Amino acid sequence: MKRNILIGGAWPYANNSLHIGHLAALLPGDIIARYHRGLGDEVIYVSGTDSHGTPITERAKKEGKNPAEIAEFYHKEFSKNFKDLDFSYDLYTATYTDYHKQKVQEYFKRIMDNGYIFEQEEMQEYCPKCNNYLSDREIIGKCPRCGGVAKGDQCEECLTSLETSEILDKHCKECGSEVILKPNKHLYFKLPEFKEQLKEFIKTNSTNWRKNAINESNKYLNTEMPNRAATRQLTWGIEVPVKGYEDKRIYVWIEAVLGYLTAANKVAEEKGIDFEEFIKKSDKFKSYYVHGKDNIPFHTIIFPSLLLAIDPNIGLPNEIISSEYMNMNDEKMSKSKGNLVTISELVDNFDKDTIRYYMIACGPEKKDVNFSYSDLITTHNKFLVGVLGNFVNRNLSFINKKFDGLIASGNIDKTIKEKTIKLYDEVGSLIEKGEIKAALEKCMDYVISGNKYYDENTPWIKVKENINEFNDITYTCIYMIANIANLFYPFIPTTCEKIKKMLSLKPYKWEEEEITGNIEIKDLQILFERIEGE
Repeated sequence: MKRNILIGGAWPYANNSLHIGHLAALLPGDIIARYHRGLGDEVIYVSGTDSHGTPITERAKKEGKNPAEIAEFYHKEFSKNFKDLDFSYDLYTATYTDYHKQKVQEYFKRIMDNGYIFEQEEMQEYCPKCNNYLSDREIIGKCPRCGGVAKGDQCEECLTSLETSEILDKHCKECGSEVILKPNKHLYFKLPEFKEQLKEFIKTNSTNWRKNAINESNKYLNTEMPNRAATRQLTWGIEVPVKGYEDKRIYVWIEAVLGYLTAANKVAEEKGIDFEEFIKKSDKFKSYYVHGKDNIPFHTIIFPSLLLAIDPNIGLPNEIISSEYMNMNDEKMSKSKGNLVTISELVDNFDKDTIRYYMIACGPEKKDVNFSYSDLITTHNKFLVGVLGNFVNRNLSFINKKFDGLIASGNIDKTIKEKTIKLYDEVGSLIEKGEIKAALEKCMDYVISGNKYYDENTPWIKVKENINEFNDITYTCIYMIANIANLFYPFIPTTCEKIKKMLSLKPYKWEEEEITGNIEIKDLQILFERIEGE
């Protein structure tokens, strides 16, 4: 059955360059998308740049620019980063686009019409010195749970999402003055109304969710969950489509996560797909949301609540692909601390498939990991050069040398053929569960078995003693190489395209690559060069 697959990669925030922690968290989305396309499913894979909010306005102030300039600069940089690493988004957009703004306003109206947004006058944080109401990011104080530094809507230490009313010892981030409270009118989202539905949703649908997603979601559900402000006192953002709120903007927590719908809707329009039908809850629909663990509540609590408020028939998140942290020196990578390696730096120094392979093989899928250049180089040399590159090169180079690149037809080993067919199901099942690292390991084990088969059958001897046996051994190895080009395609697509070109193979599909007749090697090239030094 052809399925409707929606894959959303978390929207990186446009106030600094992307670092490799972002890459480690987002890369699984591309692998999942390529896998499902290989199956023939209808895939919509989207993300974009989160362009609104206080941190961008603060950076703009410091640099003497307007917020739009900051957002556009980083959007262009992010887009290049993802292109350089072969991300196959159907659309990578930004929240400052007119299309996103229009669609968010439409969804906001639907939520309001459905009775889940209401008006209320509240006492709001105000700085008497700056003579201004403060948004969450303009406030600094203490976390009520752990006593750590709370900046805006989140504790920097325990990562708990907070309302500004919960923060203790509040001061204005701009001038350091003590914050006072003054009445102000805002719109609020009735988040508590979805608490019981969310509990049932997580209980019955989180079978394949990573442990961190289940734990963080339940922890959030065990809090009081107050009504959540839907508007904020800002000038940079999406205008509130309600009379009397011209001086306010839609809160970024609403409009950013709704970007999954707005971007997917745009793709659906371009493909001629009925989007309302596409995302309808059914056995045919499956969705994946890919992000770091600090974004879990937004994808398991906030976003599902908004979907339920818009239309209860929309399919809620099936798979939550929430990575742990990629650290440096046992510390979380941080833009503010400068403790990071940017994606641009990595791309300037290493092959994109080397980076992609390392980020999955050694990435923070289920636990925090430390990044180091030496680990990356070791992984490249050991697996991509020593295992994968070696298996492909030793076979093709030998044939090129002895038979001018002409591979004679032979019989494929039945055991290997059965193993190969079975492997597509095994690896595919792991990818669909979000177990990307285990899926890659199974693929690499297949290559290791190919090297073992080659060594045990000694084709360099058989070529002299029994040419028919040599042809069977070689043809079996070429069959494995052809299927390696499919099995590894979601992970390292550029390398797999090189293999397909050398052997004139069919375009990628997630199915057994059958080979028949004689084959000619074209434009033989080394897949990976060894990296020397440090």
